Amino acid sequence: MFSSSRLRKGSTLLLILGLGILCIPVKADETVQEKTYLFGIVPQQSASRLVKMWFPFINQLSLETGLKISFATTKDIPTFEVCLADGAFEFSYMNPYHYTVFNELSGYQAFAHQADKKLKGVIVSKKDSSYNTLEDLDGKNIAFPSPAAFGASVLPQAEMRQKGIRFNPHYVKSHDSVYRSVAGGFHPAGGGVGRTFNATASDVKEDLRIIYKTKGYTPHAFATAPHVPAEHVLKVQNTMMKIAKENPELVKAIGMSGFKKAQNTDWDDVRALNLKNDVTGIIREGQIVCRLN
Repeated sequence: MFSSSRLRKGSTLLLILGLGILCIPVKADETVQEKTYLFGIVPQQSASRLVKMWFPFINQLSLETGLKISFATTKDIPTFEVCLADGAFEFSYMNPYHYTVFNELSGYQAFAHQADKKLKGVIVSKKDSSYNTLEDLDGKNIAFPSPAAFGASVLPQAEMRQKGIRFNPHYVKSHDSVYRSVAGGFHPAGGGVGRTFNATASDVKEDLRIIYKTKGYTPHAFATAPHVPAEHVLKVQNTMMKIAKENPELVKAIGMSGFKKAQNTDWDDVRALNLKNDVTGIIREGQIVCRLN
């Protein structure tokens, strides 16, 4: 499946492989897969937490579709951006702004998003802090995951600027790192989103409170690379809907209650923001090895 001779020093992709349950044979009447499909998950949280949340769902998706699908993530969001630019993931869960960029750059096409949900950024502070509004944070150092983290960085920063609030962004790689930094007193406040805040470790969450929520936008996209056969995309799309109905606990584990079929224009609300690369700092190319086959 993966050639060890192609493993390069510095490879940053984390894969859950070698578990036979993910490598089930393709039926004779199906289009033959030349390689395992990677389902890339945006690293909003630590790799270990993402594995616990997403692996059971992706494993079930692989079982029910009969397709060889493996969980994948990267060490941080900038690395994830490079892999999206390279089209390294056959399927991916990416933030709304990433989708608008890599739809155009790499040809990713959305096929689903979280049902009954608008993505809102949040600003959190310690429960016992004196910070209660955005205005209280004027001139402070604020923790954010990365420049292009749409809900956790782009939205709250844009609304703070609109309100004339000065701040110094400190980028700490992931949502989990934001929450831990604020809970530990290293930053007075930090940006996140409701789904990751609700999923963060209880010993961290219990020390935090949300002091601000942004306006809502179309949530993260489930998208596919252009080289994936249409029948495989349709199979994955329909099976995700089926799993949400028949195995809701697997969907709940990833912080959702269901899925909705999607189309490219669903993210026009994000495109209307006309975000510029000098603000988001999104990485569109790089020298990172994103897959080994």
